[in-house]
Amino acid sequence: MRQDVEAIALIYRNLGAPVAEQMVTRALGELALTMAGIAEKVRAQELRDLARQLGRLRRLAADLGLLTLATVAGDARTCLERAEGTAFSAVWARLLRVAERSLATDAGLVDQSV
Repeated sequence: MRQDVEAIALIYRNLGAPVAEQMVTRALGELALTMAGIAEKVRAQELRDLARQLGRLRRLAADLGLLTLATVAGDARTCLERAEGTAFSAVWARLLRVAERSLATDAGLVDQSV
């Protein structure tokens, strides 16, 4: 799992601890909701608009310094856009694992960046 803690540190330096903590917490919540929405669409096999949602997930993850999550979300989007079903299934399984680890461990990321 690659993380760029400098992304979070920069937010803290620019906004100050109280505002930054709220912003990062809100962004992590938004990231989790986006991932949950994508997972629901995949389960229901509703692929329309999924590429856009994966792009959003990639941007949110990158903004928070979650480099592995951002990369895998981008890979999933590429597979989807190329209509590579088998590759998408494999990358999707990886995205679920990476997202679970990222969201489970990043609650502590807020505290580490102060």
